[in-house]
Amino acid sequence: MSAPLARATLIEDRGEAAADEEFFRSPQFLAAEGTTHTLRIESDKGILLAPLVVREIPGTEGRDATSPYGYPGFGGSVEGLDPGSIDWSATGLVSVFIRHALGRSPLAGASERNIVQIADPELAPKSRPSDRRQVRRNLEAGYALELVPGSEATAEQRAGFRQAYEQTMRRTGAAPHYFFDAAYFDRILAAGRTWLALARAPGGEIAAASIATVSDGYLHYYLSGSADPHLRDSPMKNVVARLVEQAAELRLPLNLGGGIAPGDALEEFKRGFANRQLAWTTSELVCDEERYAELSAGREAGGYFPAYRA
Repeated sequence: MSAPLARATLIEDRGEAAADEEFFRSPQFLAAEGTTHTLRIESDKGILLAPLVVREIPGTEGRDATSPYGYPGFGGSVEGLDPGSIDWSATGLVSVFIRHALGRSPLAGASERNIVQIADPELAPKSRPSDRRQVRRNLEAGYALELVPGSEATAEQRAGFRQAYEQTMRRTGAAPHYFFDAAYFDRILAAGRTWLALARAPGGEIAAASIATVSDGYLHYYLSGSADPHLRDSPMKNVVARLVEQAAELRLPLNLGGGIAPGDALEEFKRGFANRQLAWTTSELVCDEERYAELSAGREAGGYFPAYRA
């Protein structure tokens, strides 16, 4: 058996070694997400660094890890590294789930996890006539748009965003881990190149809002929500239209994300503003094959990874 071409190590540093100026690897985001470690992969192609949240595997003495939420990926310029060529033994992990940044994955064999909708200012713009009419009607009715740098957002603006976001999460039956406390939003809005996009109803209250941020060459429509009393007016269409304009001003494509499930109403909403699509990828890495097989025995996991957590 040939020697591994690369070696992985785990640094217990709350992601500090992987931190950089990109939002999904920024110190503020990594702290908000409870990042615990940096994964360091060294090969003859170069060095890759990824933030990780290391977890105990319930009922065992083992540990596994996952990327923070979103699109953190790796820092580094390595391309096409075969995960099978990496010696994972020094990490002490059973498995690692990596969420890649948009674009080409530095690890070979990455899985296409979801399709995200992109509004690219380099291509002809796209919008539905019905969406344009709704945006125009809202403006004529007195809706107003604000785009505020994250660090300058007031307590009132942050509270209005959080209320609209939580109402949306309750409507969709979101899992508990999608409900963030105020400190989480304060941390991420302190990162550079973040904005709070707000649509105010004619009465002045916040009807819809989104956090937008720049990371790895994209403006991301990150977390958003609409307040219950204003759903019929679809003020989120005004928010997205404003972010499309912001993306054009920044000369960056806007990542609108995908749906909860392929082809659902959320994906269809985003398609109305998108002029291209992109596959978002992940890597499902088994670091200890024997232990992974033992923990996963008898599990019906479907496409869930790691199987033993299904």
